[in-house]
Parts: sequence; structure tokens; C-alpha cells
Amino acid sequence: MTAGPVRRLVTMLLCAIVVGAPAVACGNDSALTDCIRVVDESGDPTRECLPVASDTARVDLGTPTFRTPTSITNRLHPTSALTQTIYGGQVGGEPFRTEVTRLPGTKTIAWDGTPVETVIVQYVAYLDGRIHEVAIDWFAQADDGSVWYFGEDVSNFEDGSVADTEGTWLAGDQIPAAMIMPAQPHPGDVYRPENAPGVVFEEVRIEKVDQEVASPSGIIGGAIEVGELHMDGTREGKVFVPGYGEFSTGSPTGDLEAVSLASPTDTRRGPAPAEFGALSGAVGDVFGAVAAADSERAGQAATALDRAWDSVRTVGIPPQVELQMQRDIDTLTRAVGDRDSRSAQSAALRIAQNELDLRLLYQRVIDVDLARLALWARQLPVDVAAADTGSVLADVAALDRVWERTRPGVEATASVDTALDEVRRAVDGEDLPADGSAAANLTQAVAGLHAR
Repeated sequence: MTAGPVRRLVTMLLCAIVVGAPAVACGNDSALTDCIRVVDESGDPTRECLPVASDTARVDLGTPTFRTPTSITNRLHPTSALTQTIYGGQVGGEPFRTEVTRLPGTKTIAWDGTPVETVIVQYVAYLDGRIHEVAIDWFAQADDGSVWYFGEDVSNFEDGSVADTEGTWLAGDQIPAAMIMPAQPHPGDVYRPENAPGVVFEEVRIEKVDQEVASPSGIIGGAIEVGELHMDGTREGKVFVPGYGEFSTGSPTGDLEAVSLASPTDTRRGPAPAEFGALSGAVGDVFGAVAAADSERAGQAATALDRAWDSVRTVGIPPQVELQMQRDIDTLTRAVGDRDSRSAQSAALRIAQNELDLRLLYQRVIDVDLARLALWARQLPVDVAAADTGSVLADVAALDRVWERTRPGVEATASVDTALDEVRRAVDGEDLPADGSAAANLTQAVAGLHAR
């Protein structure tokens, strides 16, 4: 994950500097480099060159070797150690949330004539609770401890369907793998996490090291702050933290994607306090009441949810999750009071997602993902009843992504495979009544799943 809250990457053009052109065209620091044109909002190149760093500042120009590439131990990009990380924030003023999950298995990618085994990571982003972007990323650690990015397979969604695959790239003969984290970061180091002019491009400069950051589990040291140069000439700040890797992108006053919690980094010992169980029950009641469009029952459930949430906050909630949940509860309360059914349903879905995220503090990722499958199976008939085709498509896309990462860890998968196929056929045939029936079968199949 390299491009911040909305990971669409602008296609760019590379042009050689014209002999005799003034050095200031690309900035003094890059007078001896090729000119990478700034692009405007439409994606068209301008006459201005990006102020890229000189080669003398870059730490990614060597040729890495990979003897044990899937053992990623770099403390600022601990891909092998993390099972799942949840991010939250906002993009364009709307709630934004992502699930980043290490998938089982590896992928071998041939780069510069050498096969390199890579770790596979699934990135799923939700905007206002609905699927927004999916990417499969591939990473490997070089022998010197630096981590390299070998590409991503991107799907950008609109109204539940794939709108484009912009940002997709794969290291190979024409496109190099790219350093995404040095082994020993120092202030002033420059590297390019994506370095395929004509396809994708980002340049990072390390600004601060050995910083302290408030993490979901307390203050932690050893963080770094970087500035990332984008194709439109803007810069974006990022923070990387030991035990988490990429920790935050953007700022609280603008677009933001920040760690809510990570497993196992933030896993707590022992069973969850009783307050967490009460919250789960209250969230379920709200979801059911809002789905049934029962305003009186929804008002009562929202009041009970407020009480349950206040109790949970006394036993310790990671800061970003707390911000997200409070925002969504406030939105729900207003929507129920205004009898705004659509806004209430959207808020109830996000609240349910937040509550499942909190379960990662005490439960295994596989168990939480099974609950996420059940949530989407429960949301599907709500959207079918509303004749909301875009949301139905988004539900199915979310189900597919959660099932992709959950299926290898459960027993007896045939019933869910069959039920999902039935749902997809109904969706493809634009047969909403059949989709409602298929959703009921899916709910029953998901309820019968057991983790290995």
C-alpha cells in the first residue's frame, strides 16, 4: 500500500530534458535527471517538471539480492509478521476504512531474469461503508533488510462494479521492482516505491527518524516521517511505525488513512470484557431495527447503543477506532431522529464494521472475518429489498474479497461456494428476487462454517 487514502495512480509521461534547457526546469536538485512532467487534474502532462531528487540522494539504485525474500523482518514494513491491519479516516469528507490482510501462500515474480518469491497482501478499501478499491500487492525483503514492492493488481469500484484497473503494474523485464522501505532509514534518504515512468511513479524522502507516536496500544518509538511526491506535484506526509509499517497518510483536517488497530500487534491477552459482548448485542439490535425501517425500535436501539458504547470506552479503545465509532453513532442518532432511513442504514453498516474491528483486540482474524462474512450476508437482503442494484453488487464484491482470504482457513467450504455462486448468478441476471432467496441460503451456509 503506497498511494494514500485513494490509491488511484495517475498515468504519467517521461520526457528527456531538452539540451540547453535551464536547470531550474526540474529544480536544481534534479538538473541531471530526466524530466518527469507534472500532470494536471485531467491527467494530461504540463510543461513543468517534477522536482525529483538527484541520483546522489537515492538509496534504491543498487541491485538487490533475495535469498529469503518472504521472511520480511524490517521493523518499519513487517509484512510477514502482520496478519491484518485496519485503517480508518476520511476521504473527500466521507468515512474511509480499509482492511489489509496477508494472504496465505506466495507468488513468484520474475524480475531481471531472476525469479523472486513474494508475500501476498490483500488491500480492500471502503468509502462510506461500501467497497471502493481492491488491490493485491506483492512484497519481498532483500538480503540487506530493505523491502521491495513487486507490483499490485488494482480494481477501482463504482456502484459495486469494477470501473477500471488504473494503477496496476507488475515488476518484470520492462518495469523494475521498487524499494518501499530501506533497511536503515536516515534523514535525507530518497527512494521510489513505484518507479515505472509511463505507468506509475512516487518518490519518497525521509524527513525524520526515531520519532514517538501514539499507537493503538500506547506510545511507541522508532517511527519515521516521510514526504511523498506525487505526479501532480503535491506532497503528502506519511508516518511508518515499528510493528505496523505504514501508519498514517494525510492529516486529520483533510484526507486521512490511519491505523485503527493491527493483529497481532494490538492483540490483548485473555477474554474480552463483558462490555464488548454488550456492545455486540446493541450493534446487532440497531442493525436489525434500521434494516426493518422501524423508527420507534431504531430510536430505542440507538439509545441502548449509546449506553453500551459509553461502557466499552471505559475499558480502553484504540483512538482511531473511537473516533470512527463516535462519528458513526452520532450520524446514526441524527438520521434516526430525522427519519432518514437511507442515512441510518449506511451508519448502521459502518457501526457494525467498527464493532467487528474491535473484536480483533481479543479474537483471531479468521474468526472476525467469518463474522464479516455473516455481516455482508445479512446486508445483502436489505439492499435487495431496497432494489438498490449498485449496493447489491457492492455486497457481493465484499463477500468475494472476505471469502478469498477466509476460505483457506475454514472446513467444509462447499456450501458457501455453492451459495455464493447462486448469489452471483442472480446478480448477473439482474434477478433481485432470486438474489433475496440466494442471500438466505448464503446466510445459512456461513452460519455453518468452522475455522480450522
